[in-house]
Amino acid sequence: MSLEDRAKATAKNIEGKIQEAVGEITGDERTKVEGQAKQAEAKGRHVVEDVKDQAKKLID
Repeated sequence: MSLEDRAKATAKNIEGKIQEAVGEITGDERTKVEGQAKQAEAKGRHVVEDVKDQAKKLID
């Protein structure tokens, strides 16, 4: 597990939530969708880290 990778994924998620909220407030659908995409990317990164953690547990 890379703590740095998890931190980056969390930061990306927060960035996406903010961007989605700004898009919602301003009525800018593109900004909102881009924010949602960043959140999905962050979720994917967390899944990758979870898989790495499970693999490491199996090896240890």
